[in-house]
Amino acid sequence: MLCQYGGRRIFVKCFSTPFRLAQTRMKSARRTISTVGNDNPTAYCRDLLQKHDYESFLISQFWPKGSLQDGYLALRSLSVELAMIGDTVSNPVIGQMRMQFWRDAIKGVYENNPPRHPIALALSNVCRQHKIQRYHLNRLIDARDAELHTPEHLTSESLTDHAEATSSTLLYALLSLLTIPSNSLDSLSHAASHVGVAQGIVTLLRGLPYHAPKGRMTIPAEITSKHGVSQEEVFRRGKEAKGIVDAVYEFAVLANDHLITARDMLSKLDDGKVPREAMPVFLTGVPQALFLERLEKADFNAFEPQLQVRDWKLAWRIWRGYYQRTF
Repeated sequence: MLCQYGGRRIFVKCFSTPFRLAQTRMKSARRTISTVGNDNPTAYCRDLLQKHDYESFLISQFWPKGSLQDGYLALRSLSVELAMIGDTVSNPVIGQMRMQFWRDAIKGVYENNPPRHPIALALSNVCRQHKIQRYHLNRLIDARDAELHTPEHLTSESLTDHAEATSSTLLYALLSLLTIPSNSLDSLSHAASHVGVAQGIVTLLRGLPYHAPKGRMTIPAEITSKHGVSQEEVFRRGKEAKGIVDAVYEFAVLANDHLITARDMLSKLDDGKVPREAMPVFLTGVPQALFLERLEKADFNAFEPQLQVRDWKLAWRIWRGYYQRTF
């Protein structure tokens, strides 16, 4: 960008004002957070999930009380915080600054010098008790940073890579909290990868009605072009756009295939079900399967308003999944 605009002078002219504004906003936000969550970082993380990721909040109840549940809340909260950056910043410069803040925060966490941010403090507490690979957390940040620049995907392969770097990577970190027999860890990690990709796809399907009016297509161009979908028509007409239902159907099938693959892999372990000790991680698959069922009942109309309403069966399905060791 420096070369494109002719050097440092133009960079300063174009970006110095938003840069200073971003610094001011971030300092103000950190001061506010410090007065709210630093005294009880875990409570802050729990409240964050309850407000912004209710499904994960429900799942947290099935993690063992103590450091394991605290670890889940901290890792999930970091994921939510990073995912929201793209939707809450006014320009990419501010987004990059916030990503850099989290890179520095993770560095501080592993050097036992975390910043005074409740999520960072919660992560620090977790990392002192459990072996969470720093690589996983940095990978989450890098993937969300890349998303600031390329929020849309041209191919299903690039979307799968992104989901694996975000949702699946978080599941790897969560697995590392648990005591898993070494002979089944590889299979569980592989299955978690597929559950994470399914979660990434479902998140984009659920977000289509929200992003389309803002001019963003969440389905890869490879799929929309196959079904003759005009993005501009989707942005203007939503469910009435030609081919969009077929594109949604293909995208949903891809998510369901990943869930099926994960189930097939787990069925080969022990008694054919998810190991009890790993079940808290794989509860992530329950909301994804439930949404795909509801989408099918809506004839794959992703713009159906009822799909945006919280399903009353969700808590029961999570409870049932935990005790039946399925998703």
